[in-house]
Amino acid sequence: MSSSVKSKLQRLLVVDDEYFNFEMLSLGLSSTFILSYADSGQGCLASAVANPPDIILLDVCMPGLDGYDTCRMLKHTPETKDIPIVMVSGLESESEQQAGFDAGCDAYVVKPFSMSLLLEKINSIVRH
Repeated sequence: MSSSVKSKLQRLLVVDDEYFNFEMLSLGLSSTFILSYADSGQGCLASAVANPPDIILLDVCMPGLDGYDTCRMLKHTPETKDIPIVMVSGLESESEQQAGFDAGCDAYVVKPFSMSLLLEKINSIVRH
């Protein structure tokens, strides 16, 4: 891929305590995005402030700082408050999804999901 094409790709930060999930997402998204990875809420916050991505894919269920708290912190931090966040979770109840939106996420995708659905959600909220 030429550097001019690569520079036009948007940067997506995947936050998930399971590296396997990042590997699966990489297979489906690496032609569309430049991917980076954080394995915790704390890692996400540090990475997002140091090198703000264009969008964050945030797992809800993580040890320590969960996705809801991480989302709230991102949305209350001046450097990261405008970054779109897609929460990804196996928790599919309406109340869990509402908790995600209450925390400030821009979209909520329930696992398991198809890559096309995920891309559709991302494209609906990210600024091109």
